[in-house]
Amino acid sequence: MVGPAHHGTVAADGRAQHLTGRDHHRHGHGDHAGHVAEFRRLFWVMLLLAVPTVAFSGMFAMILGYQVPRVPGAQWVSPVLGTVMYVWGGRPFLTGAISEIRSRTPGMMLLIGLALTVAFLSSWGASLGVLDHRLEFWWELALLIVIMLLGHWIELRSLARTTSALDSLAALLPDTAERVEQGPDGETVTVVAPADLRVGDTVIVRPGAGIPADGRIIDGVADVDESMVTGESVPVRRGVGDRVVAATVATDSGLRITVTAVGDDTALAGIRRMVAEAQSSSSRAQRIADTAAGWLFWFALGAALLTALVWAVLHRPDFAVVRTITVLVIACPHALGLAIPLVVAIATERAARGGVLIKDRIALENMRTVDVVLFDKTGTLTKGQPAVTGITAAGAHSEEDVLRLAAAAEAPSEHPLARALVAAAQRHGTDLPPATDFASTPGLGVRARVAGRTVRVGGPRLLAETGQTAPAGSEGWRARGSTVLYVLVDDMIAGAVALADEIRPESRPTVDALHRQGIDVALITGDARSVAESVAAELGIDRVLADVPPEHKAAKVVELQREGRRVAMVGDGVNDAPALARADVGIAIGAGTDVAIASAGVVLAGSDPRSVLSVLQLSRAAYRKMKQNLWWAAGYNLIAVPLAAGVLAPAGFVMPMSVGAILMSLSTVVVALNAQLLRRLDLRPEQSLAAARR
Repeated sequence: MVGPAHHGTVAADGRAQHLTGRDHHRHGHGDHAGHVAEFRRLFWVMLLLAVPTVAFSGMFAMILGYQVPRVPGAQWVSPVLGTVMYVWGGRPFLTGAISEIRSRTPGMMLLIGLALTVAFLSSWGASLGVLDHRLEFWWELALLIVIMLLGHWIELRSLARTTSALDSLAALLPDTAERVEQGPDGETVTVVAPADLRVGDTVIVRPGAGIPADGRIIDGVADVDESMVTGESVPVRRGVGDRVVAATVATDSGLRITVTAVGDDTALAGIRRMVAEAQSSSSRAQRIADTAAGWLFWFALGAALLTALVWAVLHRPDFAVVRTITVLVIACPHALGLAIPLVVAIATERAARGGVLIKDRIALENMRTVDVVLFDKTGTLTKGQPAVTGITAAGAHSEEDVLRLAAAAEAPSEHPLARALVAAAQRHGTDLPPATDFASTPGLGVRARVAGRTVRVGGPRLLAETGQTAPAGSEGWRARGSTVLYVLVDDMIAGAVALADEIRPESRPTVDALHRQGIDVALITGDARSVAESVAAELGIDRVLADVPPEHKAAKVVELQREGRRVAMVGDGVNDAPALARADVGIAIGAGTDVAIASAGVVLAGSDPRSVLSVLQLSRAAYRKMKQNLWWAAGYNLIAVPLAAGVLAPAGFVMPMSVGAILMSLSTVVVALNAQLLRRLDLRPEQSLAAARR
């Protein structure tokens, strides 16, 4: 069977180079740029040789009604130059044909090589007087080679644009890095290449400079532009302890980071690897293209044989040769071999630049059929960290007093709830008085002296121990799944603070947009039903699966599938991995664990749930392009082959072989240009949301 896996666009030096499949990636992206240059040079050289070859062709002169110049040796100009063109310009196609014969995978190269060889032998036979002079096709042979080289040049250039755009991710790395080194005289800074960095090195990143390697911030706070990796256009605030990624930019302040990954272990290298794997993976649409290409090969071969037989029976042997060659040329399923691979190559590269990493083409293809998106709660729709969601005051205290005193008392603690209180106070612009005599008691909370008063912060056991009652307004917090901290000043209740896993601001617009697309949204979590239903109510989620232990999440996905649903699962944790693998489409939040990422077919480089809309938008757009290309490539051949065979010859219409070659190359160009339209997609999360609203 013939298909894109065997589809050979061949190098000018004669080595068969496959445009698609794993062979393409084994040769590497850089090979394509060289092959584009080779085909460009070969095309222009052959075009120069084609001019005198065509001009001195007797058949061409007869068609246009002019006389070939009567100079000594003029009759040999076309045969000699035509032979040079056949051997030199036709070499890529002839070696590709031989390769297909040896591998027993007859395809486009064999058809092209056969057409060239038949035209070459027929022309020499006519030039030597062995065959009828009307079988001299030097001019058509020359034009065929030029046109085929032009088509291959355009085709390779289209693919090279994709691979070079992918390779340009690596070019985002800065040229140098400032490495901090410890010596006998103290600390020194040495300028090195990023490739010379090692895990554990400390580097300095200046304001406005690129980060040379993946690392963790050990000093400094900066707004980091991560758009080239995550697709999110707004810089993200990063501080001590936060992870940063190679090729991102510290926009406003300097940083000092410890290198945690270099070379092939960096996130940037992982992105390129995922895209390369996706471009080489198979899919249902590709299998359809393979089958269509296989049938089209036998269709072309059968049509050529039938054409030769019919015109020979009609005692038109010269016409039989011309029509047979034309059928062989025009029936090459060249465009079909490019129809799916180029769409996938552009789609995966475009997705990577929008922060969506496609690991599996089947996942991308399946996304368009999804009718329910199942979100894990923690770390996906929520931020996975506590935040203050409510404050109530008692007695003479105000809510601002309660937050200020609680945050001041908790400031020395590293507990996540303490960090949430301090962060809330800072967002409100509250100045925190210093705390002294800090003490922490497990199960009870903390105690500290703040502004001359004893402040205690803790949970229900603290109230029970001190005999205090919960302040008004805090009664329903625990029922909604919030953690409640009570604040006591000099052992008298001053107020209470509710904390809960903070819902991402992008979550509600994402849910609403999915509903507008006709897709249901479900929530799955190990949390209590009250907590899950509270989040679901706030976000407008259709279905809640709560109290689900990690080992049962995959079973819940199966239950949905048994109901006839097509499920996309979005998660970020180790316990999400089985469900991600079991879903029709597994989507891992890039900030999640390596296990979750490895189990998913799609990885979101950022943590924005709106990127799910980007995956949906890309899936639908790519599938449209695949269908359009398949219909054009296959349908065009089914119509053009009978015309090439001469079915309208009785009506006076005969398709010249050169026109057949032009039309065949034109179909390849149309398919390539149609795929290029995918580059117009803007897959940034905010743009995908806007598109879903339209």
